[in-house]
Parts: sequence; C-alpha cells; structure tokens
Amino acid sequence: MPRPTFTDAEAGAQEFPDSSASARRYNYYKPAKRKQTHYEDVTVDVQPDPRHYLAQGWIYGFANGEAGYPLTWTKLKAWGVDKPEPQRGPGSGGLPKNFEWPAHGWHEFRDPNEEWEMTFYRYNANVVRQTTQNIENARQAKAFDNWTPNWKTFVERNVGAWMHIEHILGLYVFAAINRSCPTNMHNTAMVVNSMHKIRFAQDLALYNLTLSEEIEGFDGSAHVDAWNNDAEWQGVRKVVEALTAVDNDWGEMAFATNVVFEPLIGELFRSNLVQQAAAGNGDFVTPTVIGAGEYDYSQRDLRWTEACFAPLVSDKEFADHNKELMQGWLSKWTALCIEAARTMQPLWSQADHKPPRFEDSLDRAKSRFAGIVTELGLEPPKELSL
Repeated sequence: MPRPTFTDAEAGAQEFPDSSASARRYNYYKPAKRKQTHYEDVTVDVQPDPRHYLAQGWIYGFANGEAGYPLTWTKLKAWGVDKPEPQRGPGSGGLPKNFEWPAHGWHEFRDPNEEWEMTFYRYNANVVRQTTQNIENARQAKAFDNWTPNWKTFVERNVGAWMHIEHILGLYVFAAINRSCPTNMHNTAMVVNSMHKIRFAQDLALYNLTLSEEIEGFDGSAHVDAWNNDAEWQGVRKVVEALTAVDNDWGEMAFATNVVFEPLIGELFRSNLVQQAAAGNGDFVTPTVIGAGEYDYSQRDLRWTEACFAPLVSDKEFADHNKELMQGWLSKWTALCIEAARTMQPLWSQADHKPPRFEDSLDRAKSRFAGIVTELGLEPPKELSL
C-alpha cells in the first residue's frame, strides 16, 4: 500500500505555519511593542470577531437580529467602525474582494496592567493575605481597644456603608458590562475591575465581622441602616444607582465610574476622610484595609481606564465625535457627584479627632479629578465649580 502524503492544503497536514516546536509566538495580531507579551498571547483577539479576523461570521445572535458583540452598545466610535461588515453567502467562509477589516480602532487597546487570569489571581491573593495578616496582628495586640468612642460608631456606620458601593459597582456596573465591549481586551479589563471591587467589598464585610467580635457594643449591622436612611449617604446612593441604570452604553458606565465618581466621591471618602482621620482616633488598622481598595483604583483601574479612553479622544477618524460625547458625560456626572459629595459633609464632624476641613478635602478631590480629565485630553467641566 502506498504511504499517504500530507500537504498544507489538507486537514491532516503535519506541518503548517507556527506548528514547529520552535514557534513560541502567535502572528495573527500586531503587538503593542516590539516584542509580544504573554498577556497579549492569551488575550488579544481570543474573542472571535468577524469584523477583524473571524472568517465564518458570528455563530450566535440575539432575538432582535443583532449578532455577536454589536458596536452600537456604546455611542463611542473607533476608526474603521463605519466600514461595512463582511457579507457572506451560505456556507461561504470567504470575504468580499478588496475588503478592508472594519473596527480596527477598538482592537488597538491594551491593558497597561497586562491583567489576565493568572496575574489576577496572584494579585488578589496577595492583597487578601496581607490584609488578613494586618487584621489578625491588630486583633492579637488588642489594638481595637485604643479606638475613640465616636470612631467606633463612624466605622460601623460609614466605613461599613462603603461596602455597599463597592459591591454595587463591582457587580452591577463592571460585571454587567464586561460582555458588552467589542474586544476581549476590553472585556478582560472590565472583569478585573469588577473583581477588584467585589474583593474589596468582601474585605470590608470580613473586617466588619472581626470588629463585631473584638469591640464590645460594635453593631455589625448598622451599615445597612446608614446606607438606607442616613442623609449623608443618600446623595451618593442616588449616583451609584444611576450608574447601574445607564441606558445601553458600556462606555458611559465605565467612564462615569472611573473618571468622575471615583476621584470626586471615592477618593474623597477613602483618602481624604477615613485615612486622614483614623490615626488621630487610635486606629491604625482601617487605613490598611481601605488602602488596599484605594490602590486597586489609583494604581490599576485608573491606568486601564486612561489607556482605553485617551486614544478615543484623539482617534484618527472620530476624535471630534468622541470628545464631544465625553465632555457631555463629564458635565452630567460631575454635577451629580459634586451634589452628592456635599451631602457627605457632616461625616467630617463625626469623629473625635477631626480630619482636614471638608472644603479642603473637596478641593483636593477636585484637583485630582481635573488632572485625570486633562490627561485624557478633555476639558474640566464648568460644573466642577459647583
């Protein structure tokens, strides 16, 4: 019997491009730098997209006729978006002659944190391990006995209330929109941002349980009443719930949360109130718990946010459209956040040892926000002066 001969044109080919043992890199995408990274190999274009590479078209769709990952799920646009999608006949995997891939602009995004499954687990495991050790050391040293009376009430009501915010933003903003983005690179960043917040909410919940056991009279359920009823939190609650109710636009939800809400309300509370007041009230533990969540945002989540939205402001095709759209988002959400921040002012007077004045804290938050906006290539909105 003659021996079969395999060629590259057959499904059983033994040799094909990149099949050799020496081939360690994929060549179906262009790396952001000269050398491909592991993050790019496991993330870039892993989500099939017929607007980019997938030849056979979407393999699933929705009842309204939309298929795959519609680009209309945000009003933002990236270069190439308006080019037509491939039109293929039944059983055809080919492309029209001289067809140019649309939506190239979306596929340029890379997460500067280079987050993927392994890095995500390692980072969060380290954070949880360190936080747990800090709390356990404080418990062994009876450090909670040094807290001033009013600080105990402040932590049980207000630090506890913050876990609601992290839970809502993590689960109903970032987890909710990760399926809406046009590329796997965006979706991965959204998932990681989501899990940062869910982990931080869990950190606060477990911390609350420890305090309930260690501090006599500490009411571990007081945060529920504070979140539902305290006037200081109702403005913030209004904004947080509005973020979850943005109408079918993942871009606005992510932009409004990380560019506007976090610096004007998140950092205002975490950095300019809790971490400023804690030490004076005998508390050296709460800042370590809060600081872990602060690091999530300032050193990681903000980085991918700037890398995602800044290129859209200078997009080669839709810069003016995107800039006008984002400036409108800034005006809308800045007004809401400044109004909510001012309702929080009484919190600055609740501890025995007072932090810096509320107006000084708000000015620092405004300055931080203006810097982020400027780095994105946008103009700080006039609503910042409210």
